Amino acid sequence: TLNNMYECNTCLGLFYGVPRESSPFITNADMDKGIIYEGKNMALFEEEMDSNPMVSSLLNKLANYTNLTQGVIEHEADEDSKRREIKAPRMGTFIGVYLPCLQNILGVILFLRLTWIVGTAGVLESFIIVFMCCACTMLTAISMSAIATNGVVPAGGSYYMISRSLGPEFGGAVGLCFYLGTTFAGAMYILGTIEILLTYISPSAAIFKSEDGGEAEAMLNNMRVYGTCIIALMAIVVFVGVKYVNKLALVFLACVILSIIAIYAGVIKTAFDPPDFRICLLGNRTLSRRNFDTCAKFTKIDNKTETTRLWRLFCDSALLNATCDEYFSLNNVTEIQGIPGVSSGVLIDNLWSTYSDKGSVVEKRELPSLTGTEETKVAGLPYVFTDIMTFFTMLVGIYFPSVTGIMAGSNRSGDLKDAQKSIPTGTILAISTTSFIYLSCIVLFGACIEGVILRDKFGEAVNGNLVIGTLAWPSPWVIVIGSFFSTCGAGLQSLTGAPRLLQAISRDGIVPFLHVFGHGKANGEPTWALLLTACICEIGILIASLDSVAPILSMFFLMCYMFVNLACAVQTLLRTPNWRPRFKFYHWTLSFLGMSLCLALMFICSWYYALIAMVIAGCIYKYIEYRGAEKEWGDGIRGLSLNAARYALLRVEAGHPHTKNWRPQVLVLLNLDSEQLVKHPRLLSFTSQLKAGKGLTIVGSVLQGIYLDKCVEVQKAEENVKSLMAIEKTKGFCQIVVSPSLRDGVSHLIQSAGLGGMKHNTVLMAWPQSWKLTDNPFSWKNFVDTVRETTAAQQALLVAKNIDLFPANQERFSEGNIDVWWIVHDGGMLMLLPFLLRQHKVWRKCKMRIFTVAQMDDNSIQMKKDLQMFLYHLRLNAEVEVVEMFENDISAFTYEKTLVMEQRSQMLKQMQLSKNEREREIQSITDESRGSIRRQRHCSPQCVGQDKQAQLIHDRNTASHSAAVVQANAAAAAPERVQMTWTKEKLVSEKHKNKETNLTVCAVGQKFDGEMGGGHHLPCHQIFGSVGSAELDNKALWAGSGLKIISLIPLVFQQQH
Repeated sequence: TLNNMYECNTCLGLFYGVPRESSPFITNADMDKGIIYEGKNMALFEEEMDSNPMVSSLLNKLANYTNLTQGVIEHEADEDSKRREIKAPRMGTFIGVYLPCLQNILGVILFLRLTWIVGTAGVLESFIIVFMCCACTMLTAISMSAIATNGVVPAGGSYYMISRSLGPEFGGAVGLCFYLGTTFAGAMYILGTIEILLTYISPSAAIFKSEDGGEAEAMLNNMRVYGTCIIALMAIVVFVGVKYVNKLALVFLACVILSIIAIYAGVIKTAFDPPDFRICLLGNRTLSRRNFDTCAKFTKIDNKTETTRLWRLFCDSALLNATCDEYFSLNNVTEIQGIPGVSSGVLIDNLWSTYSDKGSVVEKRELPSLTGTEETKVAGLPYVFTDIMTFFTMLVGIYFPSVTGIMAGSNRSGDLKDAQKSIPTGTILAISTTSFIYLSCIVLFGACIEGVILRDKFGEAVNGNLVIGTLAWPSPWVIVIGSFFSTCGAGLQSLTGAPRLLQAISRDGIVPFLHVFGHGKANGEPTWALLLTACICEIGILIASLDSVAPILSMFFLMCYMFVNLACAVQTLLRTPNWRPRFKFYHWTLSFLGMSLCLALMFICSWYYALIAMVIAGCIYKYIEYRGAEKEWGDGIRGLSLNAARYALLRVEAGHPHTKNWRPQVLVLLNLDSEQLVKHPRLLSFTSQLKAGKGLTIVGSVLQGIYLDKCVEVQKAEENVKSLMAIEKTKGFCQIVVSPSLRDGVSHLIQSAGLGGMKHNTVLMAWPQSWKLTDNPFSWKNFVDTVRETTAAQQALLVAKNIDLFPANQERFSEGNIDVWWIVHDGGMLMLLPFLLRQHKVWRKCKMRIFTVAQMDDNSIQMKKDLQMFLYHLRLNAEVEVVEMFENDISAFTYEKTLVMEQRSQMLKQMQLSKNEREREIQSITDESRGSIRRQRHCSPQCVGQDKQAQLIHDRNTASHSAAVVQANAAAAAPERVQMTWTKEKLVSEKHKNKETNLTVCAVGQKFDGEMGGGHHLPCHQIFGSVGSAELDNKALWAGSGLKIISLIPLVFQQQH
């Protein structure tokens, strides 16, 4: 079999002075303008006849028949000017599809291994093997016909169909596997050629001779030497010019057809005149007739009893009283007819399987046999031995290559007159014909040939004749010579087709390291690809066993067929508007059945080969996905992804996710300069560190103006942002908004970014640097409005100051701390932020420390123990520190509203209380908090714009260039806002306590107090953040949404159980 791409010579010329008819549906720009449509009578069978008589048309096309890959003829066009006369495709179904498929499906396995498979597996199991393989190829042909008739399939054949249907990743992976399968097929054909040459044509040509029973090893060495020479010779022929291979195409086709005819003629002849091929049996053991001629122990010469050569093979001398092998002495020598004929009834004996171990003797179990008292040694005796251990799955792997080659028609669709009609008809008809031939041969072989000869792989019992040749008429040499030229031609065509498949993959540019194999000679011949193909083919030659190479290429072909079925099933289920194949007799269930059958056959043949093939394909897939060029071919996988995304979005709830599923879905607000470049690239670095490649990331920016005037700038901005996202390895989406004002644009992004349940819950932006400038009075107002809008949308806000000093993705902290100042309970986001940062390589070696604040009269030791227990149940590893403060350093409102001091201790202690006690404690805390709120409302408001206000978070490693500060500002969902102050003196005293801190995180709430003229709010956030970070290199402000995002479910389970 040969599973390559083929092409027909389309130079048909003019006959009898009558011009060829041009097709009105195909562009014929290169043809003479004066050619008109002639002979448009309503003749029947005009497909092959055209305007010529039927016989002359058929002879003309047979004279120009070729079985080469599409595109090969174009490479040779410069050497043959006749091929440039007419370039319109002219082949019909019979010449263009049926005959190439027939030639490629009927191959070396039919001639060399089918009789052995029938004898070993029996007629019934052999029928099952052939039926499974033929059903697999028939289902694949149906799927392939649908894909091929959905458009023109150019050079590349199956690779083109799979890549354009499933995408470049699948196409490249399966295309390379198909290339390897085609290459190993060439090795298999060459090994078959050498086996025919050295076993049946000229055994004396062997270089290595068998010594002391090492016949098998000598045969392998002979095949390696001859195989290397033949593959070098074939590569030179292909390199010099494919036209020489083309000239022999008709010879190879004739060899296949004549061999099949000879087999059926021989079967018919056995019904009334069986051929005389006698086999010699010792007891029930089959004897090899290579070393003796007379099947008897004794013979009479001149009335004297003489021992034969067979006697001397089993005895130590030619004397009648010599010591002989025990089995030889106990059993008689008999001679039976090897081919009793179709009417002999031998079919009953060959119905069942006869599997055996390696090195066992081929026996006819129906005959009686005496084994003796001791087990005799059979090594070195002239028995017919089995060379490998046989079992059902192994036979499937050996047989399957004989049904490959079904894509010979689709691979040459560009040369067909009507590809939409010819490919399905010709391919399915060829598979039906070959399936009938294989299934009928199984029955006929079992009905005509004795079982021991069927199991004799190399014909040793019939004087070294080819077993299938003994059945042929008029002579066994018809099959021997026919199979020799057929396998030799198939090997040549493999070396012709495989390099062009690799060249097609290389020229697509999806596999970067294969780019060199896309080049070749000046006329396009793939020289480098031919060299690689010959080297890979040499690997199969060095294996030197046809039975070992066949399962390897079975894996690659089965994988290719599996993905052809998958491509058809995906396209059918997606119902894309472009999926309109002219072949209508397909269904997704048939494609799915074919895919399942291919997968099952892979593991039936050899599970470890199947895993290796899948690993190879998977590695190629991931490599193309990682390094390959992005191609938009409208493939089905992209359509499947869109359908899956739509289905998933419809199922995702639009509300807040469960605590266990919560993660920061970030909307990153970028500022662009006048050249539409990102001002702060480190903002994306910090995003990738925070996200670690997980969750949703939307990178947005606002351009001020009118969209109709900013279309070009929007495209440029998107390209710049996407390129920066690729550099920073930020996986997400880009969204550019054009708005008359920046504030409205940011508001639109906050409101409308995302889709359905996939919306952001966190906004990340850079600190407005110019908010203090008098000529920019609205910078701080835009910032304050952004804070208000994120709070109203129940979203968290993270503002990074001095973001350009934050660490890049390439930097690594070898040590340091991430300090968390837990002042306000924000639902757990404060605890989650450092945990997420530590998942990234930049922060992985940093330690996490939790700081909390207590008054002097609190039990700091107990608070520390409670907080440690709380972190244990949160599954977080961190050091805990309690900082004591005077009562006048923190307002009573913050004291009672947050989870510091006594309220937090009570909440932590509630984990050990009963349900009623816990409810009473929570109610008492709530009452105290409400009373404090009422008292606070009667107090005079504090001036939040004074210099004494400062932040509760500070970086203790200002000397480090990569230090980062994150400050969280939690705005509760309740109408009240948390206001917290800390004196400047306290900040100065605490600021330089620790010098090894890399990152500090803190939760701080703000309340907007005071107004300016015209209703503008005071820039409270800017004043607070600026004063609090006066001595810091960088920082970030965090405003949480107040939602609970830390789960204590493991703790609840512990209490229940």
